[in-house]
Amino acid sequence: MNDAPIIPRTPLVAAIGDALRALFTPRGLVTMLLAGACATVAFDFFGQSLSPMLGFANLAPVPLANNVIQTLFGATYRPGAEFLHYFAGMVAYPLGWMLLARPIARTLAPGLGWVMPAAVYGVLLWVFALYIMAHLIAGNPAFLGFTGITWVALIGHILFALVAAWVVAWREGGS
Repeated sequence: MNDAPIIPRTPLVAAIGDALRALFTPRGLVTMLLAGACATVAFDFFGQSLSPMLGFANLAPVPLANNVIQTLFGATYRPGAEFLHYFAGMVAYPLGWMLLARPIARTLAPGLGWVMPAAVYGVLLWVFALYIMAHLIAGNPAFLGFTGITWVALIGHILFALVAAWVVAWREGGS
């Protein structure tokens, strides 16, 4: 009989396992929700207030979420789109940082800190939002045609990731 684990215990698997155990505690869940809330406010404030005030594009994450809902279910549903936007911002995206991006960065480049990995994570969120969700699922042009909204979204997603990572680091004592 083979007693070897299904997934070998590599340093990366161990780091993700440790992150998973830390997340599913009351403190970990509050950290995730707080990081997501602060980052979502920063993203929305930048994309829907500061950017248009400076003459740049206005981000519209809820209408994009509504496009996804329409593609998947055949009709738009604004309350569902609002939910999708806030669920992604408060749960899914910070979960990705805490369970995947940060443990991977800490394992592969332990001396890098959190700023650079968070900025890279923000770029990955941008690719997910504007290529996978907006293009592959909702049928919009890839990266929304590389128009002004594309670049505002890039900055917004990087800002989101930096704020979320900062809140996580702050809650953990600067790690």
